Amino acid sequence: MTAVSGVGPWPGTDALEAATTVVGDLADSPGEVEGAPFTVLLPARGPWGDATGAAVALLTDLPAELGPHGWKLADRPGRDLERARSYAREDLDALAVAAHGYHGPFVVPVLGPFSLAADVYLARGDRVLSDPGALRDTVASTAEGVAHRVAEVRRVVPGADVRVLVHEPLLAPVLAGAIPGFSGRSPLRRVHGPVVAESLSALADTVRGGGASAVVVHGGTAWSALAAVRESSADGAALAIAGIGERGWEVLAGLVEGGQALWAELPPQASSQCAGPDVVGQADALTRPWRAVGLTAARLRDVVLLAAAPPEHATPDDARGALAGLVRAASIVAERAES
Repeated sequence: MTAVSGVGPWPGTDALEAATTVVGDLADSPGEVEGAPFTVLLPARGPWGDATGAAVALLTDLPAELGPHGWKLADRPGRDLERARSYAREDLDALAVAAHGYHGPFVVPVLGPFSLAADVYLARGDRVLSDPGALRDTVASTAEGVAHRVAEVRRVVPGADVRVLVHEPLLAPVLAGAIPGFSGRSPLRRVHGPVVAESLSALADTVRGGGASAVVVHGGTAWSALAAVRESSADGAALAIAGIGERGWEVLAGLVEGGQALWAELPPQASSQCAGPDVVGQADALTRPWRAVGLTAARLRDVVLLAAAPPEHATPDDARGALAGLVRAASIVAERAES
């Protein structure tokens, strides 16, 4: 059965309203579609509530604070970290209310350790990514923190089958050595694929040990990140599939044929005043290249469709409409999986 979920970000600042909308709408998906509600991120709350702030709040034994260039590691916990953790507790309380009595799949999106290390700075120095020891600590701390978050979600929503979506939008430049250093004069040293695969495996094993049924790594928009994901023990890979081209689809086909799950982030629906939202076109973005690379229609049943993050100035109603449109596109994909 084709499933639908999201990557996390949601407009607005009301955690309860956002959680209630996402859980309610996806739990009410039509019979041919499996709705998988997800925990929301509310970037409008500021740096304490966006993907990096939420990830920092989960870290164990690695306190952080806001500096001139964003988050940086700190010697001890402070007000910034407490505010980020307060939002995390608020989100959990909202989820307990919104998902009361819910039974079914539930997705917890989190920022992955490599993208976090490329975005956060050392207490005194360059990005965390520049220090191999600090990077190892970040991977281990992220894994423990996410495992703890999974246990918390399962506690407040006992019927949830929790699956973790590890979002790594900067993984491709990390692998390529294209993350700029603090000075901007030269990029940081690349992290080799086997190191990334080993680290992702350790994270996936720890998070599954915390109660997650699956761990999927989102490579952002670059298919070049998928080789390391494929070599890890992650249960699947996610990718924004718009514009990845023939080579990208060949890589995805190899992943699917190798037994890993594909979570496909679809491009937003085009729309016109005459015809309205192009639901069929959104489904085509997946099914046409899927057939072109020789994958069987039946395997579409196993794909999870992801709603992209809403644009910066989107409203909650905009995001809700986009999610409803994706559910309709998923019905078309499910129908084509049976043909």
